[in-house]
Parts: sequence; structure tokens; C-alpha cells
Amino acid sequence: MSLSENLNTAMKEAMKAKDSLRLSAIRLIRSAIKNREIEERRELDDQATIAVLSTLAKQRRDSIEAYRQSGREDLAEKEEKEMAVIQEFLPRQLSEEEIRLIIDKAVNESGAASPRDMGKVMKLVTIETTGRADGRLVSELVKARLGA
Repeated sequence: MSLSENLNTAMKEAMKAKDSLRLSAIRLIRSAIKNREIEERRELDDQATIAVLSTLAKQRRDSIEAYRQSGREDLAEKEEKEMAVIQEFLPRQLSEEEIRLIIDKAVNESGAASPRDMGKVMKLVTIETTGRADGRLVSELVKARLGA
């Protein structure tokens, strides 16, 4: 079953269960996917859909941080609940150790030796971690590995 079909099924289940928060989060996801399809003038495959979901998850993480800094715990909690729904449709998140292994492999493949080679490493690592790891964490781990 494709990701799009999973979203449709989940939306129907949320409607039947009268789960308004889950329903609004799924509608938000479907809307973002539809907007991207309109931009690209094609139907998105699962990989492109995962990229959209990753973007939505990142936006939620940033919002949660901003709301907490400004003392708006109620809004932060709402964003966390939406993020939980978004993450249901993302692939299993990689552990920090798994990310480190991918980074080591990329460093060896690219021959990176200094912080100046971060772009080469990030290009290889991003391919394997998109939708499965937070980009900020990946970037920090690459910097640490290259001694930046």
C-alpha cells in the first residue's frame, strides 16, 4: 500500500473516530503533498512524499522550540501532537549510532579529511537519511566527525 493510500485510510479512520486533531493533521499533510504535486506538475511517489513529510516534521520541531522559548506551552503541545501524527507516516527514524555508521561510510567513499569536505559528505549522507533522521542532527554529527 502506498503512502498516499495509507494517508487516505488514516483520514477515513480519523473521521469515523471523530478525532479532530488527527484529522486536521492528516488534512494538513495531504494539503502539503497536493501543493507539491501542483508545483511539480506530477503525482508524487513515496520518496517525494517522504521528503514533504520530513519538511513538515522539521517545521513542527522549529515551532515547538519557538513556542517553548516564548512560554506558549499550549501551542507547543498542539505542535507535538501534530508531529506525532506526521511521524507515523515517516519511515523508522535512525538512531544516532546508525547515523554515525552512514557518516563513516560517506567519509570513506568521498575521501573527506577536513571540515572543507563537509558538502561532499552531506551530499552522500542526505541520500540515505532523508525522512529517517533530523537534518540538524546529521549536520552536527558530520561536523564533529570532520573535526569542525
